[in-house]
Amino acid sequence: MAACGLSSCGTAALAAEAAPNTAPISGDIPRSREADDAARFLAGMPSRPGSAFAQLEQSPIWQDHRRKTDEEWKGAENGFVSGLRAFGETTLKQGIDPTRRVFYPFGGPDALTATSFFPEASDYVLVALEPPGSVPTAAQIQKKDLNLFLGAVRQSMASVLGRSFFVTREMDKEFRGQLTDGLLPPILFLLARTDHQIVGLRFIRVDETGRVVPWPAEGLQGTRFPNKGVEIEMLSKGRMQRMFYFSANLADDHLAKNTGFQTFITGLGTVRTLLKATSYMTHHPEFSIIRNDILAQSEEITQDDSGIPYKFFDASVWHVRLFGEYEKPYGSFRWLEQADLRAAYQAKEEPLPFRIGYGFHKAPSNLLMARRINAGPAGK
Repeated sequence: MAACGLSSCGTAALAAEAAPNTAPISGDIPRSREADDAARFLAGMPSRPGSAFAQLEQSPIWQDHRRKTDEEWKGAENGFVSGLRAFGETTLKQGIDPTRRVFYPFGGPDALTATSFFPEASDYVLVALEPPGSVPTAAQIQKKDLNLFLGAVRQSMASVLGRSFFVTREMDKEFRGQLTDGLLPPILFLLARTDHQIVGLRFIRVDETGRVVPWPAEGLQGTRFPNKGVEIEMLSKGRMQRMFYFSANLADDHLAKNTGFQTFITGLGTVRTLLKATSYMTHHPEFSIIRNDILAQSEEITQDDSGIPYKFFDASVWHVRLFGEYEKPYGSFRWLEQADLRAAYQAKEEPLPFRIGYGFHKAPSNLLMARRINAGPAGK
């Protein structure tokens, strides 16, 4: 097995498979408050003393942004966010190491679901197509029409707060230049709102050997180098954690040639995988490499029906629990109906007391939790 850690200058930030739960906080990420200050400003949360955004927060426009964002967040917390947290505590935490690294391919900037389901994870590794972008500064925002900018921030977050997922076509439009230059601002927003204090951040990329190396913030766009990303060090309830986001194409025709990123995925070791609102990518043969990687390396897979098809969960390998209701995929994905999954639900479904994924309030929600049999008890 090829090994690769998330590392820089010889200091490992993610350990290899031999020690998957002991990823050390190396301390070599530059400590800076800039990302945390920006996160709180975007999220409509009062700044800490000394913030460069303090003057902007005195604006009636930001005060209105704070009020509206508080209302939207309260609605989300009283709805599906509290459901995510309860499911994480009562189901996902049972019988497994809660600090296990979380892998979230096709996750976009969805720090909300990852940290709510798995609040004690040592590391979170998110992957999607969109660029990582940059941290907006107070000086940059001062030059914008604040009313339009903050209104666009709320609009961009409305889908995840109102429907539990980011809409792909909206992300492609908003996070490639219209609102920001990448996914870092929504990631920061969600980390701030989930009570994570960001203590350090650096730009990185996966090189041709599968190692994670520093990458300057300048020049991230329009270069020939693939696998660009960002590494965030954060503090939550006294624990230091890290979140990584990488921009990479996981389709077979790209991943087969991207040997560095394949080596990086292998080097993550044993993981807990999260799949949600994936556009049913792993249902298609052209995403077989990432599907096989997930099945090979995961101790546990938590997903809605847009994740790995039910037929791939061999009963001799996986203990599967089914939550909610499954009829057929919602909307334009309805042709990907799984008859075997529907039959399995009729035999052994369990309650799911919150909505999640496609359809949200328009169709039943479902979650599948598959735990490798030799990993320990699955809770039931």
